[in-house]
Amino acid sequence: MHERHRGIKLSLTLYLTPHYGNREMTFNTKTLVLTAMVMATPMITNAQSGETTYKQYCVSCHGSGVLNAPKVGDKAKWAPLIAEGQVILTAHGYVGVRGMPAKGGSPTLSVEGFADSLVYMVNNSGGKWTSPNPTTVAAINKEIEARKAGLNKNK
Repeated sequence: MHERHRGIKLSLTLYLTPHYGNREMTFNTKTLVLTAMVMATPMITNAQSGETTYKQYCVSCHGSGVLNAPKVGDKAKWAPLIAEGQVILTAHGYVGVRGMPAKGGSPTLSVEGFADSLVYMVNNSGGKWTSPNPTTVAAINKEIEARKAGLNKNK
């Protein structure tokens, strides 16, 4: 398949699975595969561990206790936060709570990325949380919307 796009010549020949053997895929199949690959790229590149996200965004406050942020490992400070539960603490932190900015100050951080960084911090501070499954993520998103609505109502 050859296409011209803004003066750049793109050429694509896909030989992917034994199902297709050495036959060249049809245009529609190539388009479908290419679209799926492009759509999956942000998910693949944005997926990172909670520890990595913590080190990238959270450690500047939660490593030193800036603005009274609970330091990772301080079980006494984390205990009442952990008691709020994973859905509530994640949603409120994601929207911004107390002195913490929304999304930990990272505008591109996804709910899942934020949640995984929180799991990392909680588990290193006396908790036993797991990475949220789709049901928990849905509950977190619902609580985020409720929290935003409540904050907007108070303005």
